[in-house]
Amino acid sequence: MKYLKLIRYQNLLMLAFMQLLFRYGFLKLQNIPLALAHWQYALLVLSTVLIAAAGYVINNIFDQETDLINKPSDVVVGKSISETAAYNIYVALNISGVAIGFYLSNVIMRPGFATVFILVAASLYFYATTLKQIMILGNIVVALLLSFSVIIIGVFDLFPATDTENRAQMASMFSILFDYAIFAFMINFIREIVKDIEDVNGDYNQGMNTLPIAIGTSRTAKIVFALSIIPVIFLLIYINNYFVAYNLYIATLYAFVFVLAPLLYFMAKILTAKTKKEFHNLSSILKWILFFGILSILIINLNIKYNA
Repeated sequence: MKYLKLIRYQNLLMLAFMQLLFRYGFLKLQNIPLALAHWQYALLVLSTVLIAAAGYVINNIFDQETDLINKPSDVVVGKSISETAAYNIYVALNISGVAIGFYLSNVIMRPGFATVFILVAASLYFYATTLKQIMILGNIVVALLLSFSVIIIGVFDLFPATDTENRAQMASMFSILFDYAIFAFMINFIREIVKDIEDVNGDYNQGMNTLPIAIGTSRTAKIVFALSIIPVIFLLIYINNYFVAYNLYIATLYAFVFVLAPLLYFMAKILTAKTKKEFHNLSSILKWILFFGILSILIINLNIKYNA
């Protein structure tokens, strides 16, 4: 169990679920060719999960003192796992993930794409060691890396199978993936700021310069409220232009009940939240919003099939 806590397996399971859902709940239901075989796509998911796990490990190594204040029950490194062992696990996870990335890049005959895996691994390391201490920048990097885990599906499964005859259709599929990547970025960016509010005491003691430390938790909460308006507008426009316009009423109802309504609830609560527990609960709500938002891709496809 201590090793599962070290890599934050719940987040990794959600990441794997998301990538599998986009493949088998969306792309495989379309009449398009895909570049990767089933087992090769499983390797892509595994590579993503391994590199993300390495990111959590290195983050836990450098967050030992901060977590003793913010989340003492979650501290693993230095207690049940030595720092040396954690570093060894970090290196092993990264080497495995990047090696699989090299293999897949050669499978699709795009060896240069292997640099993507190296860049992601390096970004996670620099986030843990440096970037997270820089106001806003660390939040942006984490949100971008999550959204890129959606984009990479198109890079490895769509792009190599694109030719002159199916270019328009493949571009449409990639565009949908990009829309979901934007949604994932927005929600996760907001969530990272909420987590900074939740962890403000430990971060302050470690001399970090997060937004709530710089301007206070109350002002930061108001900024979070303002930022939350953006995905609400994004969702309303998307629902109107794609769901309502194409008579996808089940998808419309789903989006309002499971994504938009919780987001509006979050906005109402962020302005009145005061305690660490309240901000933690709001962070969890955003995680569920992200989960149900990603799951909507399957609901949309089922709705289209039902209408047909």
